[in-house]
Amino acid sequence: MRAARLSVATAAAAVAALTAVTGCTEKSDAGAGDRVIGVTATDDKCETTTKEIAAGHVELAIENKGSKVTEVYLLFPDDRVVTERENIGPGTKQRVTAEVKAGSYLIACKPGMKGDGIRQDLKVTGAGAAAARDPRLDKAVAAYRAYSQQQADETLPKVEAFVKAVEAGDLEAAKKAYAPSRIGWERTEPVAESFGDIDPKVDVREDGLEDGQKFTGWHRLEKALWQDKKITAEEKTLAAQLVTDLTDWQKRVGKAEISPTSMANGAKELLDEVATGKVTGEEERYSHTDLVDFKANVEGAEKAFDLLEPVAKENDPALVTELDKQFTALNTLLDKYRPNTSSYEFTSYDKVGAADRKELSDAVNALAEPLSKLAAAVAK
Repeated sequence: MRAARLSVATAAAAVAALTAVTGCTEKSDAGAGDRVIGVTATDDKCETTTKEIAAGHVELAIENKGSKVTEVYLLFPDDRVVTERENIGPGTKQRVTAEVKAGSYLIACKPGMKGDGIRQDLKVTGAGAAAARDPRLDKAVAAYRAYSQQQADETLPKVEAFVKAVEAGDLEAAKKAYAPSRIGWERTEPVAESFGDIDPKVDVREDGLEDGQKFTGWHRLEKALWQDKKITAEEKTLAAQLVTDLTDWQKRVGKAEISPTSMANGAKELLDEVATGKVTGEEERYSHTDLVDFKANVEGAEKAFDLLEPVAKENDPALVTELDKQFTALNTLLDKYRPNTSSYEFTSYDKVGAADRKELSDAVNALAEPLSKLAAAVAK
């Protein structure tokens, strides 16, 4: 689920937390040089400082001058995501590093975090800098692609077990199979989201629906199991569709556009997912299995970091030391909520009090801030 899918009631608080951890300061102004694209977002405009740039590493220096929370995407023409930054609060600034090859792209600002956004064309020229990439980064990309495929391959049987229980009308068996079926998706969610069309089908929350969009996927079934406490013919049909949609994801994972910077930015996005959905308890509002998703997001972020660490350590050893420290601290804290650390059984999140949620939020923020610098470290 994209972090942007927040209820109106919690959007301001979540954005405030993310603003704190992403270093949105005056330093985020578009700097000099031809590798920075300034992006100014308002409630009705998306202005960029250039419409053409040479291939290689680029940096989006984003400023939200509007009154609404916004998000900014760098997209392929078919809406696949190159990179993104969500939950950019009014009056805040952020920077995000990406790697682009020659071709046509779009920069999209989405005021209110809804719709297709206000778009600007971007032309990328030249052969790019991919040939000069450190071979260790190519190895990291290949390993992460294999990891993403493995997660998709392992997810499908778990989803099929979940769906089988739904189709049998077995409420308790379906509840038990629900959270395990989501782990692989949550670990690699940025890759799945990069396709653009799969996430809205399988992982949307009801308050994240666009106008005219049907409520489908995991959370629609979660609502039926825990709130409605019944399985009807409609849920059985939706369960079958979930398998179809996730099979599509499984087949497309190996073709995803992945770069070292997209891995690093994806790791940051996973922490933003935690900050805006899991810590608040909104993601799994009916089942209260948020800590399962939480742990899977952290594991996925840590996998990307581990693969990029050899190069990042050379370029910014202090950053790597801090990331190692904060990943350890957050994982240790999460272990408090599972009796057996070799299993994925966690405390129901409705049993986690406000003080403990604050402790979890602080640990996420402490990791998210240095993690936001990882893409720049591998791009040096």
